Amino acid sequence: MGHSVDSAGLLVVLWLMISSWAYVGSSEGYISYEISDKGLDFVKDLLIEKAETSLVPLELPNIEKTVKIPVIGTVSMEVSNVTLYRVHVTSSTVKTGDTGILVDVAGATANLTMHWGYSYSTWLLPISISDQGEAEVQIEGMEIGLLLDLKNQQGSLKLSLVDCGCYVKDLSIDLAGGASWLYQGLVDAFEDKIASAVEDAVLKKLIGAIQELDSFLQSLPKEVTVNNISALNVTIVGDPKLSNSSLELEINGLFSLKDEAAVSKLQRENVEVPFSCNGPARMVGISVHENVLESASAVYFEANKMHWIVDNIPDQNLMNTAEWRFIIPQLYKQYPNDDLNLNISVHSNPILKIGEKQIDATIPLKVIIDVLDDGQVVPVACISVVISAAAYPEVSRNALAVSVKLNEFTMSQDWSKIGNLHMYLVQPVISTLLRTVVLPYINLKLSKGFPIPIFHGFELQNTELLCTDSRIIIGSDVAFIETAQPHTVFV
Repeated sequence: MGHSVDSAGLLVVLWLMISSWAYVGSSEGYISYEISDKGLDFVKDLLIEKAETSLVPLELPNIEKTVKIPVIGTVSMEVSNVTLYRVHVTSSTVKTGDTGILVDVAGATANLTMHWGYSYSTWLLPISISDQGEAEVQIEGMEIGLLLDLKNQQGSLKLSLVDCGCYVKDLSIDLAGGASWLYQGLVDAFEDKIASAVEDAVLKKLIGAIQELDSFLQSLPKEVTVNNISALNVTIVGDPKLSNSSLELEINGLFSLKDEAAVSKLQRENVEVPFSCNGPARMVGISVHENVLESASAVYFEANKMHWIVDNIPDQNLMNTAEWRFIIPQLYKQYPNDDLNLNISVHSNPILKIGEKQIDATIPLKVIIDVLDDGQVVPVACISVVISAAAYPEVSRNALAVSVKLNEFTMSQDWSKIGNLHMYLVQPVISTLLRTVVLPYINLKLSKGFPIPIFHGFELQNTELLCTDSRIIIGSDVAFIETAQPHTVFV
């Protein structure tokens, strides 16, 4: 089948589900997503794993101290080259609520290396005595707490650190080299200061990391390109909603022509939607409201991308007027043995309704019969066709595939230059065309699936999809993949 410009645009309403996350009732936000407590734990574990590597190596300032030791006198001691080279978190939790997002790390361990030295003078000897060596420091029971606030700032996410704390519970020092008789004195002299230095350095590093994450969130685009025709408005709408078990975020979610702002003309009820799938709880709840599909359909219709030319079909005889001589005698009489094209286009916005278990689509078409006469394309008749179809979506890894089934269609003559058309004779031809050419072509394209917009390096797992009244709901877990291939990224 030949096609002009973008034949996939005819079923763009099916394709758009790959870029629409959940709907939650607000006056402006048409797309949102909910991360469950299971999903928050997954994100927390990833961030902690990253923190474990980003915190090291961490250089601490030198520490000097003087102590008085009986008989010996005043001893000047210093530790330098203090380096935190390992951090390991054994237990952590994340909680959400009205106060914000609380991340609590308990039972973390850490390891440091350092250089130690001391010197002193005593009346017993006429010279100064000094010694030095290396030491290994083991930290047990380090606790870290972060309270974060997530707000909407001019359409972007603003992440703020409300409060933080770090506490080192137990610390042990193992000296190497030098005089071992000063071991206990060194421990007593520096234990508190080393613990305090670790606490301060870790907090400073975490504060910087939160600021970097905030900058990243605010730098995310407010509009992303879907293709060379359309763009998706991903402006944050309202503040994120934090409950005891989830984090919920809304975005504008409307499609527009590329480089043009999306303006909502849609009306809908302010109804909150539960993210619920059957079976075990999933990390992410995703829902698609049909208003998002409507905005996308309007964009593609306005861009005149819902049409194509059919000039090659399995029964190629139908593409010649000779095959139509008994169906439309006047066509063969005026144009004997001429080839034909069928110019198919959507002439008004498709009507889309997400019902139980499927998407119902009503697509109004104009089918113009073109005769190729001596190199000229001559339109000779136009038939109005209203298609009723059902689409069945499914998720495979990071792709959303759709299969389309024709329910029924109606036909009527729009205009004709070849006499009155008998619809009961033309209908079998159009039916054959739809069932053997148009639908197989569309299903072939849609069966390959379209990438669901998630961050590069992750994939959906254990996915469940449910169609319900006006919405598609997807429940899924998310997994990190080491060897990820690039795919569509919306945020």
